[in-house]
Amino acid sequence: MRAPARADAQPAPVPAQRPLRIRDDAQALQIARELAADFARDAAVRDRERRLPWDELERFTASGLWAITVPREHGGAGVSARTLAEVIAIISAADGSLGQIPQNHYYALEVLRVGGTEAQKSFFYRRVLEGERFGNALAEIGHKDFKRRTRLHEEGGSLQVDGQKFYCTGALFAHWIPTLVVAQEGEREVTKLAFVPRRAEGVSIVDDWDGFGQRVTGSGSVRFEGVQIDPAWVVPFLASFERPTTIGPFAQLLHAAIDLGIGRGAFEATLPFVRERARPWIDAGVERASEDPLAIQLTGEVAVRLRAAEALLRRAARFVEAAQRAPGEHSVAAASIAVAEARVLSTTASLDAGNRLFELAGTGATLDGLGLDRFWRNARTHTLHDPVRWKYHHIGNYHLNDRFPPRHGAL
Repeated sequence: MRAPARADAQPAPVPAQRPLRIRDDAQALQIARELAADFARDAAVRDRERRLPWDELERFTASGLWAITVPREHGGAGVSARTLAEVIAIISAADGSLGQIPQNHYYALEVLRVGGTEAQKSFFYRRVLEGERFGNALAEIGHKDFKRRTRLHEEGGSLQVDGQKFYCTGALFAHWIPTLVVAQEGEREVTKLAFVPRRAEGVSIVDDWDGFGQRVTGSGSVRFEGVQIDPAWVVPFLASFERPTTIGPFAQLLHAAIDLGIGRGAFEATLPFVRERARPWIDAGVERASEDPLAIQLTGEVAVRLRAAEALLRRAARFVEAAQRAPGEHSVAAASIAVAEARVLSTTASLDAGNRLFELAGTGATLDGLGLDRFWRNARTHTLHDPVRWKYHHIGNYHLNDRFPPRHGAL
């Protein structure tokens, strides 16, 4: 049963220790593999009990992985987009929620890299290297339009944030909550990203996320009531999409990595169950389910789809890296399309892997104590982030009509 919604279920976190400084891409991947093996052990229990992963997140942060995109000139590892995507996929295979929680953290770092001042970069990069985490307060619900109603305004000589957000993945665990706000500048409204301290007076977080998947991401509500912030913590946002930047494709690359990882996790859970516990169908005439020719074929189909999704993810990462080095109309559009192609396949591959798990393993795999349904539930929940049908549209329009896709966070 879902626990009641909890306001500020835990005190705002304080970095327990200074994180490890990761040197390079190879070390980042090795640490991710070690952490994933640890995280996988209790993933089913956390999911079943909706147990928030506070201890796991502290280990995750202390590992240094949350700082791997901080540029080298600021003391970070500055890993490639391909490495970051693989790190996220590795963690997501072990626990889809833990793989998703830092997605908006890396996203905020990319917004800073693209649109922040040197002073803002220096300040926030240092905080991340010291173990502080970013959450998010981007989306709003309750309206049929996409207008944002959370406002940044002046009151009594200070800047204040007022509004309410939902789907705030990671905010509950964060030290800073990057928040999309609307501000009035002369005759026009502009959208900005305000980095709000988690401990600021007037910030309240409710753990009211009760989705059937990604259960322990803390993706609930955040309310801001007269929250005062420093002007130095406000970064341009919409302006970063008025010119070609990698913010959109970078974000989508990480979403594809989460889906791929969840699919890998489902496949990895399928194999031992079929080998050791599943019963062969009587018509197969074999002693073990793993020798059933049709089961073998289905296993091969799942493996091929996952390998194809991996290949497209790596290809997309190369396009993102090229656009980061030389952003322009063509490079950013090509990156957006490459990532959209990867997301199409990572979506279908993850859902297929979660579904085929039961088709191959049989009724015994549905027992609640096993928690094997979490892979499909996590994939189905996360793949709804934005519609694949529109990715097909933009991919087709790009190839057929040479039309560049729109620039926003969903492409």
